[in-house]
Amino acid sequence: MTDFPRTDVMTVPTSSARTKVNGQEMYYEIHGTEHEGRRPLVLLHGGVQTVGLTFGTMLPTLSAERYVIAPELQGHGHTADTDRPLTIPDLASDVVALLDELGVRQADFVGFSLGGMVALEIAVRHPERVGRLVPTSTAYSLDGYHDEVRTPDFSSPRLPSQADFQEMADAYAAVAPHPEHFQDFFAKSSAAANAPLPWTADDLRTVTAPTLLVIGDTDFFPVEHLAEMQRLIPDAQLAVLPGTTHMEVMRRKALLPLLTEFLA
Repeated sequence: MTDFPRTDVMTVPTSSARTKVNGQEMYYEIHGTEHEGRRPLVLLHGGVQTVGLTFGTMLPTLSAERYVIAPELQGHGHTADTDRPLTIPDLASDVVALLDELGVRQADFVGFSLGGMVALEIAVRHPERVGRLVPTSTAYSLDGYHDEVRTPDFSSPRLPSQADFQEMADAYAAVAPHPEHFQDFFAKSSAAANAPLPWTADDLRTVTAPTLLVIGDTDFFPVEHLAEMQRLIPDAQLAVLPGTTHMEVMRRKALLPLLTEFLA
């Protein structure tokens, strides 16, 4: 399959700002312009990533006909960390509070990995806020992860490579308020990634948004786990990208037409 280049693409947002939500200064970008009758699109980046690192290659296309809101979550990118633990419910609460500040009552959501979990949490706890939902490379239970991911075996091709880790470190160093804190923040994020996820099968059955689940065939979890999610979420579709690891999902050129067609 064809990839976008491995780079933190420097897209130029229409605007960027910080706003106070839940005791922190949250950074967010706006791309594109508002279109009457079309919901905004919220993009939620992956863990230890930035907006640019996760979505930079896609943003020009996604924002051409959509009003895109792309925040950076607690401790990520331009948003400084706080003493608060990193939890999916808290991160979701931050995003909802940001949308309240911006006067956005309902949006479509695309999230990668950690960002997909945050989007799923919003769909479960605040279904009225979600129009369409695209969690990519997102599980709903730690039991769904491959053993070499739950107990990291860094020789596994499923896990990030040294080049992937370097990209994340470089992206953090370029924009973080305290770039010297990368190792501490990485350790905090790793601990959060091993925390129990906040959903049951019954929670997934309550999701009302049309949902597109996306996974690589060599992802952190088997395709069967996503197939189970597809069965549980009432209006869900499943796309499997062949020859694709977790870190390659958002770089696959095949993903963009899937997103634009589903979100349209």
